Amino acid sequence: MMAKVNKSKDVSFEKALEKLEKIVEELENGDLPLEGSLKKYEEGVNLARLCREKLDKAKKTIETLAKNSEGMFQKEPFEDEEEE
Repeated sequence: MMAKVNKSKDVSFEKALEKLEKIVEELENGDLPLEGSLKKYEEGVNLARLCREKLDKAKKTIETLAKNSEGMFQKEPFEDEEEE
């Protein structure tokens, strides 16, 4: 299943996050054998990475509208407060 996560960049953020939440729940229950837990953990790491990539991509495409000195709206790149 790990290979599927790596290859399927077309999985929506919401679906990836849903799968990740389910994996976390399964790991927290502690009912899986060690090998199963390791596989789920690895899949979860890959899903988390995929979600981060999708968030980073979305962040790069977000634009905000701001008025310039003439009172006209212009596009400006999204600025994250953490980057300042």
